[in-house]
Parts: sequence; structure tokens; C-alpha cells
Amino acid sequence: MNTKEEVIKIIKDLPNDLTLEDIIKELSVKEKIEKGLNQLNDGEYYSHDEVKEKFAKWLK
Repeated sequence: MNTKEEVIKIIKDLPNDLTLEDIIKELSVKEKIEKGLNQLNDGEYYSHDEVKEKFAKWLK
């Protein structure tokens, strides 16, 4: 399915009373979720321990 077809499917599944802003937010959320899933699949993430270490440094 290409991008245009995906957008049409998403919009069809939304309620009829949404504003253009609401639709843009829905599309943005979907894009961010897909980006995150792709990063996970590509091994681009921090372990729980790595995150704890980073926060410990920031919170000092």
C-alpha cells in the first residue's frame, strides 16, 4: 500500500466531525509510531539501564 492509499484509509476510519487540525494530528501520530517501530526493528534504541545512566547524568 502506498502512502496516499494509507492516508485515505486512515481518514476513512476517522469520525466525520473532525477538523483538518485533528486529521493532521492523527497522521502525525501514525508517522511517529511508524518511525519508532522502524527504529526498534533497526536496533536503534537504548536499553533500560542505558536510559537510567543517561538520566542519572542529567539529573546531577
